[in-house]
Amino acid sequence: MNYKNLAIDLLKLVGGEKNVVSVTNCMTRLRFNLNDNNKAKVDEIKKLNGVQGVVNKNGQFQVIIGTDVSKVCDEIHKLGNFGENESSSEENETGIINKVLGTITAIFTPVIPALAGSGMIKAVLAILKAFGLVDVGTQTYTFLTFISDTVFYFLPVILAFSAAKRFKCSPYIAAVLGAALLHPSFSALNTGDPVHFFGIPITMISYASSVVPILLIIFAQSYIEKFAKKISPNSVKVFLVPLITILITSIIGFTILGPLGNIVGKGLAVGMNFVNDRAGWLIPVIMGTFTPFFVMTGMHYCFAPIQQIQYATLGYGTILGPGMLSSNIAQATSALIVALKTKNKSLKQLGLSSSMTAYMGITEPALYGVNFKLKKPLYASMIGGGIAGLYAGITGIRTYASATAGFAAIPVYISDDLSNVRNACITIVISIVATAIASLILGFKDIENEDSKIEKNNKEDNNLTSVVGELIVNSPVKGEVIPLSEVKDDVFSQELMGKGIAILPAEGKVYSPIEGTVESIFKTKHAIGLRSKDGVEVLIHVGLDTVQLNGKYFTSHVEQGNRVNAGDLLLEFDKEGIKNEGYDIITPVIITNTAEYMDVLPTEKTFIKEKETLIRILK
Repeated sequence: MNYKNLAIDLLKLVGGEKNVVSVTNCMTRLRFNLNDNNKAKVDEIKKLNGVQGVVNKNGQFQVIIGTDVSKVCDEIHKLGNFGENESSSEENETGIINKVLGTITAIFTPVIPALAGSGMIKAVLAILKAFGLVDVGTQTYTFLTFISDTVFYFLPVILAFSAAKRFKCSPYIAAVLGAALLHPSFSALNTGDPVHFFGIPITMISYASSVVPILLIIFAQSYIEKFAKKISPNSVKVFLVPLITILITSIIGFTILGPLGNIVGKGLAVGMNFVNDRAGWLIPVIMGTFTPFFVMTGMHYCFAPIQQIQYATLGYGTILGPGMLSSNIAQATSALIVALKTKNKSLKQLGLSSSMTAYMGITEPALYGVNFKLKKPLYASMIGGGIAGLYAGITGIRTYASATAGFAAIPVYISDDLSNVRNACITIVISIVATAIASLILGFKDIENEDSKIEKNNKEDNNLTSVVGELIVNSPVKGEVIPLSEVKDDVFSQELMGKGIAILPAEGKVYSPIEGTVESIFKTKHAIGLRSKDGVEVLIHVGLDTVQLNGKYFTSHVEQGNRVNAGDLLLEFDKEGIKNEGYDIITPVIITNTAEYMDVLPTEKTFIKEKETLIRILK
């Protein structure tokens, strides 16, 4: 891969230097904050050699490169004066949930390498101790122990610095506020006697390894700092702004936000313990099955705070490790099966290389480069990951440090009870076997070599005599026709649920596009699934994330099991009301059993009326 050429091409296709506010990278992705995401040419970026995929989520334009991403990022920084600010430039993110998830992801992404590196040192020490290869009484062991614990103990300071970048305030003042929570003099006040700060009673808490308190404090700092800048004369601003900010934020932090964050953190820990005690298998099954979707949206970073709270309060974690171990091994196995079975040379090479990195915990190359493109290997990995996650949950395996979930993470399962690491190894075996079986049963549609395609095209007539027949799906709504690739939800734009088209409704009425049966209708009435008399399965999804409206603005005229004719009114919705709530009303129409047909061909019209032909299906 020529990193410089790729960097030049990427910078051009994301809209040029002037469109880039900042760019940084995690383990496999370039993370751009763009002035205008619409200027990025997604389809052309996907075609670049070295690009595994594109994700546009939570205000960040993310390009999946793989393990060489840092080299590409370095080349991009050489081409312009780009910052590494994790804050999004998009002020029009919609929905409080999207904003919260985007904030958590942006704060924790830069911290992950430090957590993983320190976790692996702890894991190595655990191996040496378990096999009697180290004397725990030596000063060397003591040094390695406190070095590996440092990132966890001083986590409030590290998170303060990262959060300040997201909240656009001084990271150095933030670091001071984080360090104040851990100052030995503060800890020394905890003698059992009442403690007061400016006469205000203080709840004495140990903030070491805490997460929520410092995030609330730095959020408050961002507003206090703006206020200080506004009221401070320019001549004394250099010292008056930090003085006001540190003083006021410290008072609020120690008296209100710190204790409040501690209560929230403990509440989350209690909730996780409640789930673990009563359905300990549930979270590993969910993570084992759906981690690919969490990775695609960046949501897996959002679980990191809860995981760190578990480490701080319980000394072990169950949120990420067991389930992601199951899923990552399954992703790797699916890609390996593809590599072993495919006749496509490029796919074979990609499958082999990406499966090896996935076995070590880096799954994006396998996910985007192989499994997601072929669909059925992705389904096989979800099945295998879910089955392995069930075993991990039933046996209650735990991680004792943060690490990237894969073969290299096995040491973080070592404890005095060796059954924990033994069950982790069994989980890996189950994931490999279950995924391999599912892969062989489901199979996949191989990608032809270019030479084979040319030979095949030379033999074929330039007609479609092989097409047996054609099925028609009409438009359920009137409005502007938009390619599915432009829908700002990766489940639709990446055709994860099947091929189709999207419509920006001109009015709030949805009609049946086929003659058939109502197979499902969500309780929130925002989506409806139909099955035609010919077996075509159609999903109509009104808006993005509109499930959060809980049925508000929607009126259904049919129920599950009803027979419908083409043109029957299915549901009505208040499109202005939905838009005023901050939701996109774009409506994807998806053929969910796409794999059963030769091709699914959306209309080329730019505007369509209800009941006109929207999709042709070749069978």
